[in-house]
Amino acid sequence: MMRTLLLEADGRVTRGGEELITRWHDDAGSRIWIDLQGESQAAERTLLEAFDCHPLAIDDAHRERHPPKIEEFETHTLILYRGISSFDAELNFAPQQIAFFLGERFLISLHPGVALSVDRLLAHEGETLLQRSPEHVALKIMYVSAGYYLDSLLEFENALSDLEDELLEEGSDALMRRVIAYRSRLVKMRRVFRYHVGITQELTAYDYAHLPRDNEDTLHAINDVHERFERLYSLTQMYYDICGDLIDGYISLSSHQLNITMRVLTVITAIFVPLTFIAGLYGMNFAHMPELAYRWGYFVVLGVMLAIGLALLWLFRRRRWL
Repeated sequence: MMRTLLLEADGRVTRGGEELITRWHDDAGSRIWIDLQGESQAAERTLLEAFDCHPLAIDDAHRERHPPKIEEFETHTLILYRGISSFDAELNFAPQQIAFFLGERFLISLHPGVALSVDRLLAHEGETLLQRSPEHVALKIMYVSAGYYLDSLLEFENALSDLEDELLEEGSDALMRRVIAYRSRLVKMRRVFRYHVGITQELTAYDYAHLPRDNEDTLHAINDVHERFERLYSLTQMYYDICGDLIDGYISLSSHQLNITMRVLTVITAIFVPLTFIAGLYGMNFAHMPELAYRWGYFVVLGVMLAIGLALLWLFRRRRWL
């Protein structure tokens, strides 16, 4: 599906499809935003080559699971951004790559599925942003997309707080598996946000022809995107650390409970070892054992065993081992 937004030199805005590209070529003062959703790679390549996009940039845009990056070419700048197609408060998210080909008078965005941020801007703010410059459209898409991430992360904070209370009240292996699953998802998200922070750091540190830092509005938009990605990265790092603390705390509590159980079992064993020794000693079947002929020997041995058991029990309680 191709969606096109054309801003002509006289300020008129037209929405349509491929037919607007010819009008853009004929009007040197016009600007165009072309969004390609779910198009075949052959069709995308044909269109991009018509806009004189570099073959290496096209190959990068078509490569699956390419890390986010920014790269400048002679006629355009390529930005690979990791957007989202779905995300929830449980950190279940389906990422999708969005490629921006940013030129002086054009912006071409490529993505395989529905992109919420692109749909939102096409419906509302696209015209205003395109009047300012194509780079403002690309930066705003990244900013809005990061906002969807941020909303879900803030919802996850409440879920994490409830999970922390549940672990303290009644920890279980099922809860621990949830925490470990969250931590694994946070690692993946943190890696993505780290790439995005790197992109905006490059934009603020180096001059790109199609994203000029000397333009105050452009620099302000870049800083806004950078701050949002920084916040996302710091939030994922904080939640990752919290999940790690919960795991460590649960393991510590489990180890403490295990130590208490082992201590009780050790004390019981220590009490019964001397009693078992005495019972084993008098259970030997020798013919001449003087104590066997004594009339009160059985009761004496029982008394000695009881005394030893009570003495050891008193000793362990005094040392607070029980």
